[in-house]
Amino acid sequence: MTVQDTTATAPTAPGRLGDALEPAVIQAYLTDLDTWLRVRRSELDELDRAAIAAGRGGELAGDMSLALALWKATADRYQLVFATWDGGRVLRQERERISALIWGRLDSATDLPGGLAVSLPEACRLCDALTGQLRTRLALAPDAHRSAARIRDLRAQLERIRDQVGLEPATTRDASVARLAELMSRLEVVVEKAKRGGDVGGLLGPLETEASTFERDLIVGNARRRDARDKVLTARELRADLEAREAALAKLAETCVATVDPAPRYAVPDVELLGPVPVTTDQIEPYLQRLDRVAQAMEVAQRAYADALDEHAQLVGLLDGYVAKARANGLADHPDLVESERAARALLDRRPCPMVVARQLVTTYQTWLAKETP
Repeated sequence: MTVQDTTATAPTAPGRLGDALEPAVIQAYLTDLDTWLRVRRSELDELDRAAIAAGRGGELAGDMSLALALWKATADRYQLVFATWDGGRVLRQERERISALIWGRLDSATDLPGGLAVSLPEACRLCDALTGQLRTRLALAPDAHRSAARIRDLRAQLERIRDQVGLEPATTRDASVARLAELMSRLEVVVEKAKRGGDVGGLLGPLETEASTFERDLIVGNARRRDARDKVLTARELRADLEAREAALAKLAETCVATVDPAPRYAVPDVELLGPVPVTTDQIEPYLQRLDRVAQAMEVAQRAYADALDEHAQLVGLLDGYVAKARANGLADHPDLVESERAARALLDRRPCPMVVARQLVTTYQTWLAKETP
């Protein structure tokens, strides 16, 4: 089965997170991204058919599924950007929102393996790398007479890899630098052989595959590290919020116990017992889960204490409403109503207030009012 020799390359994303992009820049990027999406989808469909025809559908299923998932995530985000663009009717707020959509992480709902969190440009580059790898593995790369173009593409890819290596942590950067240097050295060998007129097709294929795999691994690793850093920051913010809520909830519980009887009896979670926020990838997720459980426990306790105090306030308001109605009907000085109001208010002012009896006394006032109202 034959396929086209051409392959799409994702457009360079404009600006950075937080920029209010210029309308002309947005329009140009959307046009290029739309073209890339259409060409890339056609190319992936071709590669999928070629893999099945060659009996290698199962072997390449993982990379093909990831490439399609990245394409789908990119297409979904393009729709959101295009909707926000609204034909160019954008003010500064919309242009900043478009920048956030481009450079922010793609929706977690997209089906990317391992919960991969990447931005729109990263998803495009990763899809490019995977597609190039699939073409090479299926022996569908351009013929020998296209060697110069393939070498040019490899140079561009290694430059992208160089930028990605610069984002590696110090503990792993040396190994990545060494691998990049090895790939660049092999490429120079290919270039020299091509200059002498030699056939370099057999050397380019493996080199393209390794470069694509290396680029993919770097993008995925960087995305996962960024996700871990984001989780640490999120955990710190949640812990600080819970500490503030803990103090407020303790005060609310104290007020409630002093005001009503019976009062809810929920323990206020002690955030200090969670320990410090971890910074390792394997520990941060369980820590976030514990923070979430503490937050849920605080929510239950806060709702219970607030509801109990709210009921007391409602009884006071209800009695005030009945007394106002009695005044409107000229019954405020009726002895039974006066005595009923006095008893109800005395009980509502008591600390703690016996709520069962207070409800009955407010109801008693209501009953007297209904009886005496013409």
